Amino acid sequence: MNDIPVKLRENLTSVIVGKDDTVDMFIAAVLAGGHILLEDTPGTGKTTLALALSRSLGLGFRRLQLTPDTVASDITGYSAYDPAKGDFVFHSGAAMTDLLLADELNRTSGKTQSALLEAMEEGRLTVDGVTYPLPEVFTVIATQNPTGTAGTSPIPLSQLDRFMVRLSLGAPDKEALKRIISDRAAADPLDSIEQVCGVLELAALRAEVSRVTVSDELTDYICELWQAVADSPDTQCGVSPRGALALCRIARAGAFLDGRDYVVPSDIRACLLPVCAHRLTLTREARAAGKTAEDILRSLLKKVPCPENKAAK
Repeated sequence: MNDIPVKLRENLTSVIVGKDDTVDMFIAAVLAGGHILLEDTPGTGKTTLALALSRSLGLGFRRLQLTPDTVASDITGYSAYDPAKGDFVFHSGAAMTDLLLADELNRTSGKTQSALLEAMEEGRLTVDGVTYPLPEVFTVIATQNPTGTAGTSPIPLSQLDRFMVRLSLGAPDKEALKRIISDRAAADPLDSIEQVCGVLELAALRAEVSRVTVSDELTDYICELWQAVADSPDTQCGVSPRGALALCRIARAGAFLDGRDYVVPSDIRACLLPVCAHRLTLTREARAAGKTAEDILRSLLKKVPCPENKAAK
């Protein structure tokens, strides 16, 4: 396997302590070409993780702090008349970059959030009838505070569905916190992050990931899980076809990070909750019973027959 992912993991785990599994899923999503939603309380390292990624990959980076008065043109850009040129001139918004950190996405209006839909799905922006392509490796990392936190509103399903995964770093344990305090006593670990590749190398890695093999049997397994979610009495609607494609893509990335050129069932099972939980809408009865999307998906993983690993090769 290419040593770039190894160096990338070393960089990210040096600034995000004690969350190696989440960091691995984060890297897999990046290599799969997906957008990432980080949901957690303030101060757990969401922004730090995004900054460490941008410095490690040498990407163009913009950070947009979203607030109730943020408008769509802050994201997409706008055209304004320039008297000196006698014409309208396009002024790019925050999304015209390789890596966009959309901080506190659920603090802004649905209209402003929707400005990201075209960019996230099609890699382009349309402003005043003119379409502008985004960089090949364009990636959105959005953060949100847990729903119910003061000043937040739920992100619409159409927006959530554009995110390949939803991840949560969570609070560190006692030993990890001790290391964090020690590491930051004299310097910020972000300052020691070294670039491990560039845009061209990242694009090449994504191309390698896309060539990882998914057997017919495992494609059937993904479809069976997808159907089981749709048929569950606890869900109002199942996972979209976009979600099923995301599950396949990130399973490929997981296999690649493990040094394999083929997917095994554990790659799919490990990714199901991060990929699908934020896409589910539960029934009123399920919510009243205290069930969560994660509970439902774990139950379905036990019910849907899993292919043998040897058959996946």
